[in-house]
Amino acid sequence: QVQLVESGGGLVQPGGSLRLSCTTSGLTFSNYGMRWYGQAPGKERELVASITSAGSITNYADSVKGRFTISRDNAKNTVYLQMNSLKPEDTAVYYCYARFRSNYDINYWGKGTLVTVSS
Repeated sequence: QVQLVESGGGLVQPGGSLRLSCTTSGLTFSNYGMRWYGQAPGKERELVASITSAGSITNYADSVKGRFTISRDNAKNTVYLQMNSLKPEDTAVYYCYARFRSNYDINYWGKGTLVTVSS
C-alpha cells in the first residue's frame, strides 16, 4: 500500500518560515518525481514546486520563486518544501504528489497539511 504523509504545517506570522515534509512508503522513492501543490480557500489546487526523481531539476510557481525551495532525501524517502518569507496569500492546504518517472499514469496523493500565515 502506497502512502504519502505530509507534516510540518501550522500557524506562522507573515515573514516567517516553515518546512513541510512528505514521507513516503510502499514505493521505490527514487523512481518518482515529486511535487507540492497548494489549494487556498475557495481556489483551485495549483502546482507550487516540483523536483525530478534524481533531484537534478526543480521548478517553481512564479509566486513562490526566491522564497520556497523543494528538495528530496532519497535515503529517507522524503521530499521537503522549505517556505521562507511567508505571506498571507500563501495560506493553503499543501499536498504532496508522486509521479512515476516512466509512466505518468502511476501517481499518488497525500492528504495535505494546512499552512496558515496570519498575524
